[in-house]
Amino acid sequence: MDHPLEKFKYCPICGSQHFTVNDFKSKHCEECGFTYYFNSSTATVAFILNEKKELLVCKRANEPAKGTLDLAGGFVDIGESGEESVIREVKEETGLNVISTRYLFSIPNTYPYSNLTIHTTDLFFQCDVESTNHLQAFDDVAESFWIPLDDINPDEFGLNSIRKGIILFLSKYRTC
Repeated sequence: MDHPLEKFKYCPICGSQHFTVNDFKSKHCEECGFTYYFNSSTATVAFILNEKKELLVCKRANEPAKGTLDLAGGFVDIGESGEESVIREVKEETGLNVISTRYLFSIPNTYPYSNLTIHTTDLFFQCDVESTNHLQAFDDVAESFWIPLDDINPDEFGLNSIRKGIILFLSKYRTC
């Protein structure tokens, strides 16, 4: 896999072709002196349990990992906190209104998008919702449904960080 910096050939400030690798996470422009640091993007993921202690699961409508299981979530927008992002993403993908969030853990990830590998830091939250009665599938979700915790198979989740997050969540949840 190519490093994402290989895709950036010209300085974004002055347009110079003299935009060279500075170190493993940055490129430097020999013309204007600008150094670009390729940092992780931030994404959020929601663990939502209903009154029966079943987990809200989504089926991915798009690549990557189309057709596999996922959890509600997505990229944090500019100017948005992790909490605001997970609330917005849950609403956009499931129609549910989050009333509280609790940060659990983070996992580094890579996300293939348009021939570019995006490095992310995925923030996992446990979310409580106002009601589970109006669950739907919107945005990039093909289907949303509930699975009993004992029936969850992490191998059915298509994205690496989600699989790892499921395993970590289940190991902590089952010991409580």
